[in-house]
Amino acid sequence: MDHAEIIRWLREEDPEILTELWARADEVRRDNVGDQVHLRGLIEIGNHCVRRCGYCGLNASRSDLQRYRMSRSEILDCVAQAVEYGYGTVVIQAGEDPAWTAEFIGDLVAEIKSATPLAVTLSLGERSDEELAGWRSAGADRFLLRFETSNRRLFDHIHPPLPGKRSDREAMLLRMADMGYEIGSGVMVGIPGQTYEDLARDVETFARLDLDMIGLGPYIPHPDTPVGREDSSGPDQTPATEELTYRVMALARLVCPLSNIPSTSALATLNLAEGRELGLLRGANVVMPNLTPQQYRPMYEIYPSKACIRETAQQCHSCMTRRIESLGRSVGSGPGSSPGYTARSIKASGDATCVR
Repeated sequence: MDHAEIIRWLREEDPEILTELWARADEVRRDNVGDQVHLRGLIEIGNHCVRRCGYCGLNASRSDLQRYRMSRSEILDCVAQAVEYGYGTVVIQAGEDPAWTAEFIGDLVAEIKSATPLAVTLSLGERSDEELAGWRSAGADRFLLRFETSNRRLFDHIHPPLPGKRSDREAMLLRMADMGYEIGSGVMVGIPGQTYEDLARDVETFARLDLDMIGLGPYIPHPDTPVGREDSSGPDQTPATEELTYRVMALARLVCPLSNIPSTSALATLNLAEGRELGLLRGANVVMPNLTPQQYRPMYEIYPSKACIRETAQQCHSCMTRRIESLGRSVGSGPGSSPGYTARSIKASGDATCVR
């Protein structure tokens, strides 16, 4: 798919014409990753963050936000729930917080891997190569780090760097792939200052990075952040809509047919009745039910009014299962690695055997 075709689909708003895009994305999804929907149990282990990202409700400048860090035993209780519900993966997510030391996370990962059949995904912000390699050695399977936008100027605006440190998330993702991680990344759709050209380059970046997982969500402004108070009415500004997010999701499936693509909670926040279902019909094959204890969920406020923050883990599990089955799809079993990652791992193993 060339750049001009991506732009055309991003700008297309005719519902009848878009049925072709939805059908193509759904067919490619079915042919390459099948009809199973894999469940990733999300554990938001803490909301402390040293970064001052302009769009994020967890940013360090928010003095009004009640902060928390879950204890090891609380985290492991959530992991036990993931096993009980038959999930294949747990996602350990937090703000960029040095209190989550290399040793703590490494020991936690090692315990999960030794005691359960679960795959472990980490989403802990920008971390050093030494930390990342140590966590991989401890058994971590995947790392999720959104590059957010391929527009460097816009990235620097929404992600002010730490003193003396300039982010290069694409390079970090490629290094993690070399370490053996399944790599996940993605973007926000409709962030102030984002153009259709930017979004087309984002889609092309998914393919160039050969991502194993692509996370997409509409930008939902937080009123207590700098970007949340910005004007987003530029002449070529992308709208932060559910509809445009589906178009990006479908295009992501077409350019990365072997990737895992979640239908995200941000879509459900905009359309609680059927946002996740529509995502699953337009290219997605993963959902992420929340295992975070109820008392912490409202504090993990990346954006306001997030879907499902009042539900229990059991309610989330039952709801997700029911929604998947209503589409005639089945709940996946096992870790649900991307076919692309599985093929690369087999090839690497074969190459290593030949070398020996």
